[in-house]
Amino acid sequence: LSHQDKIADFEMKLMDIDSEHLGIPDAEYQAIVRMPSAEFARICKDLSTIGDTVVISVTKEGVKFSTKGDIGTANIVCRQNTTVDKPEEATVIEMQEPVSLTFALRYMNSFTKATPLSSTVTISLSSELPVVVEYKIAEMGYIRFYLAPKIEEDEEDGRSTIQYWSIRITICQLYC
Repeated sequence: LSHQDKIADFEMKLMDIDSEHLGIPDAEYQAIVRMPSAEFARICKDLSTIGDTVVISVTKEGVKFSTKGDIGTANIVCRQNTTVDKPEEATVIEMQEPVSLTFALRYMNSFTKATPLSSTVTISLSSELPVVVEYKIAEMGYIRFYLAPKIEEDEEDGRSTIQYWSIRITICQLYC
């Protein structure tokens, strides 16, 4: 098909969301990981073949992405690596204290669709705060995805577990 043989037209409805419910607190994050965005996308894609959630754990040994599902478990560890030829290929970990949080892989995989926009991704983590997945877009600004960690609440009888997820996307140009 040549470009003249196909015309695609998409129309999306806007969502009216009460912004008060989506406030993101300014916070110092316990751990910040900067890594190649293609590597992060590959990790999320690979883990989603095994399980539905990813546990992201940052320690002095590195950042570990793990999942478990009906068919097995998977663990991928990325160690700090700053001795590379290109800065965008480095994995840099800044950690005030160890942190380990669980997130929905389906949302993480949606976030990785921004991979072509930036060669690196920055993942900011803190206990009981949403993870921030940020892609810097050249000289234009950035796109940030916020995803609340999995929170389990057992009822008094201890039988049922409720999982809460929330998501927010921020797109900012340089003048933000």
